Amino acid sequence: MQNHTPDTLVRYRERLSPSLWLLVTAAVIGPMVALTFTPLGSLLALLIGAAAAVLLIVGLIAASPAVSVTGTVLRTGRAHIDARWLGSGVALVGDEAREARGTALPARGWHLIRGGIDGIVVIQNTDPDDPVTSWTISTRTPDRLLAAIQDAQAAASAHA
Repeated sequence: MQNHTPDTLVRYRERLSPSLWLLVTAAVIGPMVALTFTPLGSLLALLIGAAAAVLLIVGLIAASPAVSVTGTVLRTGRAHIDARWLGSGVALVGDEAREARGTALPARGWHLIRGGIDGIVVIQNTDPDDPVTSWTISTRTPDRLLAAIQDAQAAASAHA
């Protein structure tokens, strides 16, 4: 008798949080907002400016999408796909990743691209009923994400 327990192994997990430079840039809103509210009083203006900067930074971090491979499912932000529908993939960095995010970006592909994150994984979608032909995913560790996807594909094949 075969064991049909669901595969819940977390093979990969990453939050695509903003880069340090983006967070520093967002923090600049504090002094700008404070200057706007200076006529109400310097202390109140400083408090409002600090609150605006903190809220913007917390909002940027909270809105960051996650990429995960759990069991045989790849999740990128709100989208997900079972590994049995994924074909060959490639991990890219540098100029190859820049091209994959730019001129080589397929019009019918699904994309989760974040600025400030160099690595990219591009993987084919083999589901004949899905109009999306490939997935292009930003990641700080493209080799690890691709290995996790391939591990999930092997697990999906073993359970088939």
